[in-house]
Amino acid sequence: MTVEKHLSTEGYDIFDLNAPHAKWLELREEAPVFQDPQTGYWIVTRHADVKAVFEDWNTFSSDNAQAPMRPMCDAGKQIMKDGGFTVYSGLSARVPPDHTRIRKIAQSAFGPRRFKAIQPRIEAIIDRHLNKIAIAGSCDFFREVAYDVPALVLFALMGIPDDDVPKVKDWAASRALLTWGNLSDEEQLPLAQKMVEYWSYCRNLVAARKETPGDDFPTDMVQAQANGADITDEEIAGVMYSVLFAGHETTTTLMSNAVITLMSNRHAWEAICADPSLIPKATEEVLRFEPSIVSWRRRAKTKAAIGGVPVPEGANILLVMGSGNRDKAVFENAETFDIHRDNARNHLSFGYGIHFCIGFQLAKLEFGIMLRELASRFPNMTMKPDQHIEYLHNISFRVPNKVMLDLGLEAA
Repeated sequence: MTVEKHLSTEGYDIFDLNAPHAKWLELREEAPVFQDPQTGYWIVTRHADVKAVFEDWNTFSSDNAQAPMRPMCDAGKQIMKDGGFTVYSGLSARVPPDHTRIRKIAQSAFGPRRFKAIQPRIEAIIDRHLNKIAIAGSCDFFREVAYDVPALVLFALMGIPDDDVPKVKDWAASRALLTWGNLSDEEQLPLAQKMVEYWSYCRNLVAARKETPGDDFPTDMVQAQANGADITDEEIAGVMYSVLFAGHETTTTLMSNAVITLMSNRHAWEAICADPSLIPKATEEVLRFEPSIVSWRRRAKTKAAIGGVPVPEGANILLVMGSGNRDKAVFENAETFDIHRDNARNHLSFGYGIHFCIGFQLAKLEFGIMLRELASRFPNMTMKPDQHIEYLHNISFRVPNKVMLDLGLEAA
């Protein structure tokens, strides 16, 4: 390693997402592909390289995408074994042909028809939450709005009672830490038990829809199976396990990071308030500039090269989409937030290739409605001063712990 590369990689902690952008910029310039001494992962930070690895699934497997960053301790494994935890992955860690088979069935059920039908429900959920915070005049947007809204939308799609929000959100947060965090053996144990409960919930959901069908996504999957689709009960439950996590947690983070970003870029916020037709472009720029998921994993199935750098067979790879999204080779003035940007949709925030996010349309729909309503109701809202925002300690999900807002109603 050259002196320049050593200096740029020194002190880099892949679990620390509090302020990663300056380091990512440095890495793109000086060490775009390097092996992290702390974890052994090969870190990839340039847009072209990240995209190329995502695209080449024959060389770079997704089978490590859901593996715990820190291997589960023996006691944790025993808890999960005793509890009947058998889930492998819904989609993101599967490889063809299983991935192709299961995704085709899931995509036919989790698509535009259901999303269009549920739009009035999305609007009603958002309306209810924004009415509530308007009474107080201020709020923690993360906890009081963004935390619940995407979960309630997803629950409507899945026919799950609203009262289950707290436990499902708790399971989702536990899964994020257990899979993408850096936990001690002692910290893993209670979360292992929560994953047992989470998996049991998903299996029971499938069994319930077989017994009593509804008008929802799990029923569509079960009925597809009954009509001859090649999918097992275990695989349907695995899809539920994935969707019940990714289908709301990432949108919670997207909404929260968007508010932080827009309040820090007042000109953009004022432009949206004046002209809501800018929302589709603003959505793509938020996804580029401050995505929910900033990195994802792959494994080299054979000796390979990434950006001209050789990586060995079996190498674990961390694709930093959050860095690639600010690559000046693709985006002019990449470190500037610009809602008028013409190519913002070239971001990598939903992945790329065969594992492209199955729920991207729902995420954009929810986010667009939320942004429209915030701009209409609270054009004068601002971040409360002197708040210290910290982000979840993990490799992938840039989740803030709070977003304190003054809604600016007295200025209206």
